[in-house]
Amino acid sequence: MGFEKDEASSSSHVLNIPREETPLLSCDQHLSSPAKTFANVFIAIVGAGVLGLPYTFKKTGWVMGAIMLFSVAFFTYHCMMLLVKTRRRLESKKSSTKKLSSKISSFGDLGFAVCGPIGRFAVDVMIVLSQAGFCISYMIFIANTLAYIFNYSPTDPTPKILGISPKVVYIWSCFPFQLGLNAIPTLTHLAPLSIFADVVDLGAMGVVMVEDVLIFLKNRPALEAFGGFNVFFYGLGVAVYAFEGIGMVLPLEAEMKDKQKFGKILGISMAFISLMYGGFGVLGYFAFGEETKDIITTNLGFGLLSTLVQLGLCINLFFTFPLMMNPVYEVVERRFCEARYSLWLRWVIVLAVTLVALLVPNFADFLSLVGSSVCIILGFVLPALFHLIVYKEELGWPELTLDVAIIVFGLVLSVSGTWSSLLEIFAAKA
Repeated sequence: MGFEKDEASSSSHVLNIPREETPLLSCDQHLSSPAKTFANVFIAIVGAGVLGLPYTFKKTGWVMGAIMLFSVAFFTYHCMMLLVKTRRRLESKKSSTKKLSSKISSFGDLGFAVCGPIGRFAVDVMIVLSQAGFCISYMIFIANTLAYIFNYSPTDPTPKILGISPKVVYIWSCFPFQLGLNAIPTLTHLAPLSIFADVVDLGAMGVVMVEDVLIFLKNRPALEAFGGFNVFFYGLGVAVYAFEGIGMVLPLEAEMKDKQKFGKILGISMAFISLMYGGFGVLGYFAFGEETKDIITTNLGFGLLSTLVQLGLCINLFFTFPLMMNPVYEVVERRFCEARYSLWLRWVIVLAVTLVALLVPNFADFLSLVGSSVCIILGFVLPALFHLIVYKEELGWPELTLDVAIIVFGLVLSVSGTWSSLLEIFAAKA
């Protein structure tokens, strides 16, 4: 599919778009080279979701899991490029007397340009839910990992700290520090911590994969290639979550120096991440088989290297939390505080995220829920819908059919996957 410049025509919603600032991507930045764009795409996509892939492969079977992972990667790339193409068309359109008063700098801007206020509202809701969902999963990961490192005992399956579950203690221990971090009005100076988080992620993944190979060669556990159909939607939700980063695509494309190469760079980035994810998931499952846990690092035991890897991941997710919450604050403060900084509102949101994290028992189950419920809508349904609306008069039957199929299939998957994930969560809690 080509994404060259489109010719001008008219649109009803492309005038006077309210501008939305994007965290860490200020307008006075130098334009990015292909190498920097590759790195930025990697940072935007790779996160804690990868740690739940081996457990997902255990549930779906390693062949089925790999097929789902690469399929999700392909369609994620396709829908990302639909957003880019739609934005390029809208920015090239002109009415008979006026032009766009500002550029479409974010997913929310694009929603407003295509569907007016209702389009921006839909995108805002999805971004708030998905970003908050990511941060909830961070809290669960940190608490479960610390509980495993400091409180696990083979003789006591349900350890307590002063009569309280370790997970509850560690989540509430993080709460006052997160109030302080999330009170910072501007988070630009925390950007190096985001880079540090991804460096630690890569290092941790490398260590885990080497350990996986050694353990597999020693134990060679029984493996399953295909799971039942009942886990299809569960696995799909985790795969969608792992590739979620569509909210950053438009800002990254806008800051690239040679925009015509963005599609190629994005494709190379997605292919690299897919191979890395696939290798990590398969090797983790191959090493531990049916003993694979929802957070793969907890399978590595209590050695010094394993403990350092897990603590490093906890530290980087702890400092990534306020960065991931920043889009939530932008949306909420824009809608309720006229885009003014509101400390009490931020603290209420942090409290809400903390309370939800306390209620969710399983890290991978929650990844599946977030991926199924909002990430599918944000990553597949809305890009295809916006593309269909903007190009409806010039799409051929193949493109029209593909857009409609993505929308319908995405909605079906979202409903079915959400139901499947909720069943898993309540079954685990029971």
